[in-house]
Amino acid sequence: MVSETLARSACRMVSLLLVAAGLALPIPSTAAEPSTELLAALQRGGYALLVRHAQTEPGVGDPPGMRLDDCATQRNLSAAGREQARAIGAVVRSRAIPVAAVRSSQWCRCLDTARLAFGGFAPVDAWPALNSFFDDRSVEPARTRELRAALPAVLGATNVVWVTHQVNITALTGIVPAPGEIVVIRASADGVVVAGRWVP
Repeated sequence: MVSETLARSACRMVSLLLVAAGLALPIPSTAAEPSTELLAALQRGGYALLVRHAQTEPGVGDPPGMRLDDCATQRNLSAAGREQARAIGAVVRSRAIPVAAVRSSQWCRCLDTARLAFGGFAPVDAWPALNSFFDDRSVEPARTRELRAALPAVLGATNVVWVTHQVNITALTGIVPAPGEIVVIRASADGVVVAGRWVP
């Protein structure tokens, strides 16, 4: 029993260290611009843009006692993150990428990213399926299933934006994105296809 508890604690510590390391990784310069093919696809529409929230104040997870209805209890965007979010929206707009709907995790850092970046495209709707499961991995399967189930509805000459957390994006795509990175996905017969990655 003691060894199992120690093993679980060790796994959690490794996960925390990996996430912290991911937050510190430099953004590769090759991801700064979408490929010509990816840009053309986005301009045609039919994709979900999974956006990891922009840069935050230092830390991993949220402080003890965090509440969704009180931003002061959460880890929030830094000043640089707020500028990053505005820049994301400006770049997407300058590339003439159509966006019909914007959904966000209920966490303040995601809602703020969504509003600063994409508020001019469409109203921002809070969607619990995009909420972080960092502190409760038991809810991951249900949330990932809900995202997968919603993806086939993304059709036509436009796109949707889903602003969420690293753990959610990784569970859905296997990718560990940088803060502010966009992972472009679409539905396929096999589930989810990653069309590309982009750090505006």
